[in-house]
Amino acid sequence: MLSSAAELDVRSLSRLFRALGDETRLRIVALLAHGELCVCHIERALDLAQPNASRQLGVLRAGGVVDSRRDGSWVLYRLAAPEHGAALRVLAVLTASFTTRRVLRGDLARLRRACGPGACP
Repeated sequence: MLSSAAELDVRSLSRLFRALGDETRLRIVALLAHGELCVCHIERALDLAQPNASRQLGVLRAGGVVDSRRDGSWVLYRLAAPEHGAALRVLAVLTASFTTRRVLRGDLARLRRACGPGACP
C-alpha cells in the first residue's frame, strides 16, 4: 500500500500532465516561459476568445502550472514554481524544446506585436 505522501506526489504529477494535455494550454505555457503576461496578450497571441483563454488558464492554474496576481484591473499570469522535483524537470525540458517548434515561434512573434505600448484595452 502506498503512503499518503507518495499518493500526493503522484496526484500533483497527474494534475500537471492533465493540465499540459492540450495544444492550447501548451501554447500558453510556451508564451509564459518568456515571462508574466496579462490575459489580453495571451488572447491576441493565440487568437483566443476571452472566455476560452480564461478557461484554459484556469485549468493550468488548477494543475499547478501557472500562478496569477492582480495588478489593478489586470490579472497577470506566470509559470508557477512546481511543487514536485519531477514536475520542475518536465517543465524545464518542455519549455527548452519550444524554440524548435514553428507554431510556437509564430505565437511568440504575435505576442511581441500584441505587447506594444497601449496594447491592453
